[in-house]
Amino acid sequence: MTTHEAVSGPLRGLRVLELAGLGPAPFCAMLLADMGADVVCVERLSSRRVGLELLNRGKRSIVLDLKSDRETALRLVEQADVLIEGFRPGVAERLGIGPDVCLQRNPRLVYGRMTGWGQDGPRAQTAGHDITYIAVTGALHAIGTSETPVVPLNLLGDFGGGALYLATGILAALWEARSSGVGQVVDAAIVDGAAHLMTMQWSMLAGGAWQDRRASNLLDGGAAFYRVYETSDGRHVAVGPLERQFFAEFMERLGLDPSTEDLAERLEHTFKTRTRDEWAAAFADGDACVAPVLSMREAPQNDHLAARGTFLELDGVTQPAPAPRFSRTPSSVDRRPPEPGEHTAEILAEWSTPTCPAE
Repeated sequence: MTTHEAVSGPLRGLRVLELAGLGPAPFCAMLLADMGADVVCVERLSSRRVGLELLNRGKRSIVLDLKSDRETALRLVEQADVLIEGFRPGVAERLGIGPDVCLQRNPRLVYGRMTGWGQDGPRAQTAGHDITYIAVTGALHAIGTSETPVVPLNLLGDFGGGALYLATGILAALWEARSSGVGQVVDAAIVDGAAHLMTMQWSMLAGGAWQDRRASNLLDGGAAFYRVYETSDGRHVAVGPLERQFFAEFMERLGLDPSTEDLAERLEHTFKTRTRDEWAAAFADGDACVAPVLSMREAPQNDHLAARGTFLELDGVTQPAPAPRFSRTPSSVDRRPPEPGEHTAEILAEWSTPTCPAE
């Protein structure tokens, strides 16, 4: 039994060829690997990793020089169901592994492309990062205090608007190919995905229920009952009792009159009378929608997350468990991130490529 045959998950048997990159493309490939796909990451001869690359968990690694060993790469393409690349527009074409060439070699291939700006448009050839992509979509402007936008890590652009949309597009294209027998290109641009994630806010804006300025709306900290409050120990709790009945319970547990004026000021004062964990315990058994704001190191110890197994430990490293969950074909993480080229000979033998590059 080969390594990948031991992997479980609903995508078991799916062959994915990932051309190594950074951020959203590797995360997309990791999602597919978590769900059982056999993901082969093609890395350069000079690949060097900084720290532990959890985005490569569940994958196998092969080293190829795409410039000098293009034919071997194309033989791998012939055996793949999906190819994922995150180069700037035109780079894959210049390397001779663009979609036209690959689809000619493998007409059923789903060719996934991950970029920030997209394959075309005035800025397509320019550099960028999560923060610049979400800046132009209206998303960054909407997040933060009334004084300044706040950077939401690189979750909203790279991973929410990028990787998750690429994964969805790939799975949709695979479904369509089942009936048509023909693959296609999936063009996932972070600017498109980040804009699409804001659909509800655009709906509220069109309906007059959203103001185009920060900290003025129901879900951006503008409402006293949907924001973060500091506690007596300098930590914080998140408060979100939006519905009438939840708000009533929230105020009752705090001992406050629901018609209290200057609610935000009263809540600021009230929450500073106890520690974060005291407030968490006080609200843990009800529907008042109050939760402690936990750090990354604290989160795995949360009683609910621990009971669900939201985090796992592999080779002594704590990391998020696969999501979502499947009732009959559960996902798993059984393989640590590989060293560059660790599986070169194994993959070339399995995928029926007769030549082996120099390592």
